[in-house]
Amino acid sequence: MKKVSFANTGIESTPVGLGVLTIGNTQLDLPLEEGAEIVKYAYDKGIRLFDTAQYYQTYPYMREAFKDIDMSEDNPERPIIASKCLESSYEDMEFAIRECLDALNIDKIDIFKLHEVRQDPDWDNRAGAWKCLCDYKEKGIVKAIGVSTHHVDVVEKMSGIPECDIVFPLINYAGLGIRRGSEPATADEMAKAIQMCIDAGKCIFGMKAFGGGNLTDTYMKSLNYVRDLGVHTIMIGCGKKSEIDDLVAYAEGKLPEDYQPDVKFKKIHIDQGDCEGCGTCVERCTSRAIYMTAHGTADVDHDKCLTCGYCAPVCPVRAIIMW
Repeated sequence: MKKVSFANTGIESTPVGLGVLTIGNTQLDLPLEEGAEIVKYAYDKGIRLFDTAQYYQTYPYMREAFKDIDMSEDNPERPIIASKCLESSYEDMEFAIRECLDALNIDKIDIFKLHEVRQDPDWDNRAGAWKCLCDYKEKGIVKAIGVSTHHVDVVEKMSGIPECDIVFPLINYAGLGIRRGSEPATADEMAKAIQMCIDAGKCIFGMKAFGGGNLTDTYMKSLNYVRDLGVHTIMIGCGKKSEIDDLVAYAEGKLPEDYQPDVKFKKIHIDQGDCEGCGTCVERCTSRAIYMTAHGTADVDHDKCLTCGYCAPVCPVRAIIMW
């Protein structure tokens, strides 16, 4: 697979990457060997970019998958690893970086980000963690730093932050999960913010092109929309080898424009780690399949669910996913 240059970071990698969240304990919860096999399969098929996070608890899968691969900087075919941390303080970010290095048995990491930055004052509140990333970049332990976010206003802000190398926004043609402040935002608004960052020389990763699996039935439209915005890579969570095959074929231009995967066995799920218990999906579900659990989060009764997908657009934190 042909590699692309990640703007001014000095990093080159593939135009599609594997999001490792899917195989972890908040979604498929695959056994170690099975999950590692998925990661290694993606590598063997030519994918060289792998996105994870402290919160995902997926480092063991990656360590197992890459145990026989030369991870040194001298190897042009080594996996490029991107991780991120939700914490706010310098000390917690430093712990997260060190934890990642130890867990993956590496001395340096290519990319580390603030995870899921929200509207102000979240950026100011995480100044300590950002300072840590800047310091570790200066030390050469982290090569490029940035943020992941679902918020248009955060992407706009990052266009003016010179230390920010990489912006990882949520973007899909339907606008599922996109926010501005505390309100919903549109795909067009996010697209304009992404262009601001591209104009400022930032590397852009595209997140949730399929809207958490809710747009997989429009496979080519979903990926083409994000690709045509000029992003450097599209990060897709895959839990099956067939999904990796499709993604690689797309990146290599081998899929027909009318390609559509078989989605008839997919079901609606609510990511318990992301759900904030607002109840909006419960109100929207006409079949009364979604309910509030004793833990204050929403869940799905699959005996009642029609897989209509009406619930997904109203979730403010894109916790509603399909697999």
